[in-house]
Order: sequence, then structure tokens, then C-alpha cells
Amino acid sequence: MIEKFLIGTYTMKDSEGIFEVALDTAQQRLQNARLVAKIDSPTYLAESKQHMVYAVDRNMAQPDLRGGVATFDFTQEPAALLQEEIETGTSDAYVAIDEERQFVFTANYHMGYVSVYAIQADGRLQLADRVQSLGMVGPRPEQADGAHPHYANLTPDGRLIVCDLGTDEVHVYDISDQGKLTLITVLPTTPGFGPRNISFVNETNLGYLVGELASQVAVVRYDPKDAALTIVNTYPTIPADWTAHNGAAAIKISRDQRFVYVTNRGHDSVAVFEIKPNEQLALVQRIASEGAFPRDFNFSADESLLVLANQKADNMALFSRDQENGRLTLIQKDFPLPEGTCVMRRVPDSHH
Repeated sequence: MIEKFLIGTYTMKDSEGIFEVALDTAQQRLQNARLVAKIDSPTYLAESKQHMVYAVDRNMAQPDLRGGVATFDFTQEPAALLQEEIETGTSDAYVAIDEERQFVFTANYHMGYVSVYAIQADGRLQLADRVQSLGMVGPRPEQADGAHPHYANLTPDGRLIVCDLGTDEVHVYDISDQGKLTLITVLPTTPGFGPRNISFVNETNLGYLVGELASQVAVVRYDPKDAALTIVNTYPTIPADWTAHNGAAAIKISRDQRFVYVTNRGHDSVAVFEIKPNEQLALVQRIASEGAFPRDFNFSADESLLVLANQKADNMALFSRDQENGRLTLIQKDFPLPEGTCVMRRVPDSHH
């Protein structure tokens, strides 16, 4: 079985845009990396069920700094660029799709705002709302210049949750039918935590929140009644004796809701936790990412394999995943891929 992954990248060195990589699940090999869409620094991607790919876009052709989101039609070969929704300022850091209401959300780390776009009939985007993230900045040097929303996606009950690395806060918004946002709750984390990303188990309303700057993962309870968030427990993603720089990055929960995976950029590892009863986590292992700066990863369709991109090593690695104990085992390393930052499994065709 061949599964396809799209890889978002920076284009500072050798990359020219979005790559596709094939995963042969029988042979357990990554193969055939190829450039499928030229665009400047598509560092994060999301694909709709209509096979529109919304990519972070940093347009370098303009004389001034411009950024935003690009829309590609991947029903065509090669993929067709439909739209570049860009403006003066830096590009976004994160993009997500709300299929039910046909919205796209983006978080702009440097500009400090979150945007909601309405998906038009042809897949193009139209800005519906934008909110500037505000709040006291955290104590770390990375937080000194203000709000830094790094993630904007849905809660289990369809509200918008935003992780703001700059203010050490997590914000929850109501979304109107027109895509307008109304702030309802704010969760302050410990100073210097640096919230980057959260992943939920919908059935339990428990979220797992990555603190990039603290190199920690927090277990967060979410109450759909009033959208209140509560931090229950916090766990380090790196060993206690690690003193060099580290930034925790991507987080994913296995589909059986038993394991949490987090990448460490600096320690260059994947931390594996088992989800225990009573809102606890237990460390299962930390395994080397086989390259510098593991920015993102994703699972194969049956979650027996884990595909990982090492941004600064310009390579990818493949691990098998034991479904019983969650442990990873390296099976392929040094697969060349320039400046990888996002690993997205392709949305399968509905007629398959």
C-alpha cells in the first residue's frame, strides 16, 4: 500500500515549496520525494476533503515583507495555485480547516493575530474576521516582543482554541455562523511555558498542551459547558539533566487515545507518553529523531508507522510504532528532504 504525505518546508536554502513523499507501508520505506507546488516557505499545510491545500505563504517576490495563505487545487496534476491571500507583514505559522462550517483558521505568530476565512464555492478564501491577541508578555526572551499565537483550531465542541506562546495564554472563542470570533475564556499558564500546540481527546474533553519554551506537556481539562480550561498535571518532555536549548514542537495523540507523542527540537527526540487514568501521563520512551530540529511528524493510516521531518538536518526518518505499548523503533533514517516543517498525510479520495 502506498500512502502519500505532503511536506511543508522553509525555502531558505534548497527547498522550493511543497513536497510529496510516498510511504510504502508493506516495505516500510519512504520513497519518491518530489516537489509538487512551488511557493515560498509553506511551513504549514491543511488539506480539505475537496483536495484544496491551504498553505502558509511568505511571498518573497514583493519588495516589502508579505505573508498570508495560499490556496492550491490538488485535484489537478500539477497542483494549481488558485489564490494568494497575502498582505504586508509576516506569514502565518499555522492553518486549519473547519469542514463542517467551511472555515479556514490561521495563526500569525509574528503579527500576533488570528484570522478566520470563509471557504468560497471554488475553494478560494475570503477574510471573515481577525482578532489581535493581547495580554502581558511572558518572561522569556522569545516572548519579549508581544503576543505570538502559534495555533488556532477547534475544541471538541467546535469552538476555536488559540495557543499564544508570547503571552503564556490559551484563548477560547465562540465562532458565529459568519465566522466572527468572541473571546469567552482565557487560560493563563505558568510564566515562560510558551503554549505552542494542543491536541484533544474528544471523548474525554482532555487536551494535551505543549509548552515550547518550558519543554513540557500539560494535561488540560476542558469543560464544554462554559469553555473553562484547567491545567491538571505537567510533565517534562526532556531529561532533567538536559541544559542545552530545546523547544518542544509537534504533538499528536494516537487514535486509540492511549499515547501522546511530542517532538523536541534541540534534544532532537520524540517523547512518548502513555495516557493513564486519573488525568495522568507516564513517560514510555524518548527516542532520537535521527536529525536536527524535528519539527513535525504524522502517522500512517493504521498508525503502525510514524513519519518525521528534521528541519535543520534536511532529512526524514521513519519509525514503526508498537500499538500495544506505544514504543517507537527506527526503521529508516537520512531520507533526504530539504527544510521539512510540516508532515501531513494526504486526505484519501472519497470514492476509494
